[in-house]
Amino acid sequence: MRIPILSLIGGRSPMDGLLEHYGQIEGAMALIQESLLCYIGGGSTCKDFLTLKSELDNYEETADKIKRNIRNHLPHSLFMAVDKTLFLNYTRAQDNILDSAQDALDWLDIHDVHLSDALRGSGLAMVEAAARTVEMLKPALEDTVKLVHTDIMDRQSVKEKYRAVRVQHKVVRRIKSQIFAELFKEEDDFKSVYQLLHFFEHMHEMSHNAENCADMLRAMIAR
Repeated sequence: MRIPILSLIGGRSPMDGLLEHYGQIEGAMALIQESLLCYIGGGSTCKDFLTLKSELDNYEETADKIKRNIRNHLPHSLFMAVDKTLFLNYTRAQDNILDSAQDALDWLDIHDVHLSDALRGSGLAMVEAAARTVEMLKPALEDTVKLVHTDIMDRQSVKEKYRAVRVQHKVVRRIKSQIFAELFKEEDDFKSVYQLLHFFEHMHEMSHNAENCADMLRAMIAR
């Protein structure tokens, strides 16, 4: 069994900080998903965007503090269980998940836009699929931390979790292509189409950032 030298320095591994940071993203994503499904689905009691953004700002502020704390207290590269540059790139990619979600909300908040029944169905599927990619990153991250610290996890099962994230992102990409094709068939004014194109593009980026995280986790355990 590997005894993580990181746990002997300062009593805490930077890898644990990644889980703490993900916790903020997880909380924000639950809020975003609930709000977007309500808005796109045509709900009449959806949380207003001003309140939503205020709550998201709190999550982002806490996540940024955690990220800065992780980066400011990294041990020397000699004592890092994973490549230091790769680790720093991962923190950036994980942080970008929330940034992309917020960008999507900003575009949706520009003005009220009408969605046809067909587009509403695709939009709901897109939000759920993108959120699912982010959700699937959590067990991949948790198992990576265990593997890096103790080496007792089954490496193949951990790799399968990375693969599951990549497969889920492919679903998101297919839905995005379908939505873009549907948008160009809409008879709405260009302003509405342009707004929705950017909204769905940022939802796709959110999923893509989660996929990037999974790829970097895979690199962390490479021998």
